[in-house]
Amino acid sequence: MTKIGYAAMLEQFHPTDLLEWCPQAEQAGFTAGFMVSEHFHPWTPQQGNAAFAWTFMGALGQRTSLPFGTAVTCPGFRYHPAVIAHAAATLGAMYPGRFWLGLGAGEALNEHIVGGQWPEIGTRSSMMFEAIEVISKLFTGKVVRHRGEHFTLESAKLYTRPEQPVPIYVATAGPLNAKRTGQHADGMITVGAADEKIQMLWDRFAEGAREAGKDPSTMPKLLQIHVSWAPTRDEAERNAVTEWPNGGMPFPKQDIRNPEDFAAMAKTVTAESFVNRVLVSPDADEHAAHVQGFIDTGFDEIHVHNVGRNQADFIRFYGERVLPQLKLD
Repeated sequence: MTKIGYAAMLEQFHPTDLLEWCPQAEQAGFTAGFMVSEHFHPWTPQQGNAAFAWTFMGALGQRTSLPFGTAVTCPGFRYHPAVIAHAAATLGAMYPGRFWLGLGAGEALNEHIVGGQWPEIGTRSSMMFEAIEVISKLFTGKVVRHRGEHFTLESAKLYTRPEQPVPIYVATAGPLNAKRTGQHADGMITVGAADEKIQMLWDRFAEGAREAGKDPSTMPKLLQIHVSWAPTRDEAERNAVTEWPNGGMPFPKQDIRNPEDFAAMAKTVTAESFVNRVLVSPDADEHAAHVQGFIDTGFDEIHVHNVGRNQADFIRFYGERVLPQLKLD
């Protein structure tokens, strides 16, 4: 059965506000829990926030009872994999069975801050999968030593950790990484795309899982979608253009370094830029049909991000008028 979750976007909202909205989302029926963005910078200065996700999640676990995880953390630049393993194991121990670790190959927007070379995607992917190896070793509770292509670890052991290792999900949008995700991770995260592309990713993910002796049907497939809801179409369009222009930019963004650069590019974004990328609508039936399409595709969890500032109204609207329409089985 598919579950619907709420995307807690720390690059847009103050963490104290999100700690009010997440319990509201739980009460409204977002039963999948929370997908927490892990950014050092916002996409544009207008978005105005970028709180430390790990601090926020410690409080989130206290304020709610549902699962939650990062979407996504990049290992190897701001964080050594051992630091990520340490943080993840602590949350897993504090909130057993609730925390999952979402990893990705990273974006210069967040990772360039520590200096050094920003490598090509192939190198970043190699770093991520080596990091998964390091993190998985540490999750065993054994003393770990590692000397690989990208990372070194000397006699490290996690003393505080959950009884069951924290599951690792990888965000991917390409066939090669989808297969490697099936081989090395516990589940996959992706963003909205055409049905054909989603099926291709799942096929490669399943292929990798089976090669590693795993059953892909038991491995979670998570999706994040962006929508712009407001009481009127004009307001929904204005929210998309003003608050989430990056969602209307149809090109790779991993190498762009500064929020100010995104803001400059945002000047070319119009309401038409979001067609087939972000649902912009005031209509409950349109939102229900949009989400239902992804449910019917077969995702286990769909986490919804409303790009406007009207989060409490959006949560109430979805809880009362959209979620009850969905056929989740």
